[in-house]
Amino acid sequence: MSTNVADKWGTGLKPQQFIDSMSRNQEDFLNWYNQFTWTDSGAEAFFASLAGRTNLRCLILAADWCGDVVRNVPVLFRALEKAEIPVEVLIMEQHLDLMDQFLTMGGRAIPIAIFADEKGNVRGHWGPRPRHIQEVMVAFKQANPDREAPDYQEKLQAARAEMLARYGDGTQYQTAIVTELRDLLSTF
Repeated sequence: MSTNVADKWGTGLKPQQFIDSMSRNQEDFLNWYNQFTWTDSGAEAFFASLAGRTNLRCLILAADWCGDVVRNVPVLFRALEKAEIPVEVLIMEQHLDLMDQFLTMGGRAIPIAIFADEKGNVRGHWGPRPRHIQEVMVAFKQANPDREAPDYQEKLQAARAEMLARYGDGTQYQTAIVTELRDLLSTF
């Protein structure tokens, strides 16, 4: 992907501005943010080792109404804080041109964390959710291509319930995000 996001840098919200601007789900967002802990000292050391690099930026497409944003962006914020990677949040509805370059299975799904170099060249992206949770939606979409089918909404609700079950009640899912981010960032 040869996308360049240099023109988007400076148009987003800093992490604290995003949190302060949330009109929905702010309490849940902060709850996940405050519960974050480093469960793997190797991962924590990896992210700390990125501090001081000046050739990485991260834009996160997000919106406060999205449950995956509420769960996953706090983990992105924590990991990228440790790495000292500058972050801006772009509200999806205000940046559909960029969102449409990062579709998930042909649809708009958030959050999407877009990593770029200092010139704005996209190096990679992550999202909208950890792989083991996303597998449920992939399977659902493959098995239910007809959005007009009479049982589509019922099956979609079942898929969402399964994804929620895979997230679990605790913070275990956060470790998967940290691992996936580490794997991605290791490639550049």
